[in-house]
Amino acid sequence: MKPTKNRKVVLAKVEPNKQHKLAEASKLVKEVTFTKFDASVDVAVRLGVDPKKSNQMVRGVVSLPHGTGKAVRVLVLCTPDKEAEAKAAGADHVGMDDYIEKIKGGWTDIDVIITMPSVMAKIGALGRVLGPRGLMPNPKTGTVTMEVGKAVTEVKSGKIDFKVDKAGIVHASVGKVSFAPEQIAENTRELLSTIIKLKPSSAKGTYIKSITLSSTMSPGLAIDPKSIEE
Repeated sequence: MKPTKNRKVVLAKVEPNKQHKLAEASKLVKEVTFTKFDASVDVAVRLGVDPKKSNQMVRGVVSLPHGTGKAVRVLVLCTPDKEAEAKAAGADHVGMDDYIEKIKGGWTDIDVIITMPSVMAKIGALGRVLGPRGLMPNPKTGTVTMEVGKAVTEVKSGKIDFKVDKAGIVHASVGKVSFAPEQIAENTRELLSTIIKLKPSSAKGTYIKSITLSSTMSPGLAIDPKSIEE
């Protein structure tokens, strides 16, 4: 099959097996993306941990300096006295029993659920629906809190949570192709710095094994871990 014009551009700019500096990769990922929509920019970090061991699980939250570029749909399940606070902070949906019934019926047209400790007993029954979709509120990610307004503001402004998968890889979105290279680099650096701080004491050997930056439908660009601090 004859390579397309765009494919030729990619082949000319992306050197196989080359490790790029973060600043270089953040610029290059824009140059090798040819989607007609504003593609997401994602990072995949392969860690030297065994996720099967509870003491080597890597999970955390990070507030990206420039946000994700995505419109995050937030549902707040709270008591009536907290509804005004949640709405003022910009929550897309606010309520309790009516939304719990909707979720039981299969409705999950949301990205994040924020709730209160006193409401978790009711939400526990929704585990089968929310768990597989990664929507279950968790105190560790700041989505179970009495400060629902603050939590909504943080999520809307670019706070994301991440978790190492069964293969030992952390996947996260760090922006859009429309972002400036500096914004992509700063968001990526903030995520990686947080992951490094969460290194389990029981993890031996090389912790950050590889870092790959890519956009929707673009080739992956390997990043030199040593360039993170540059």
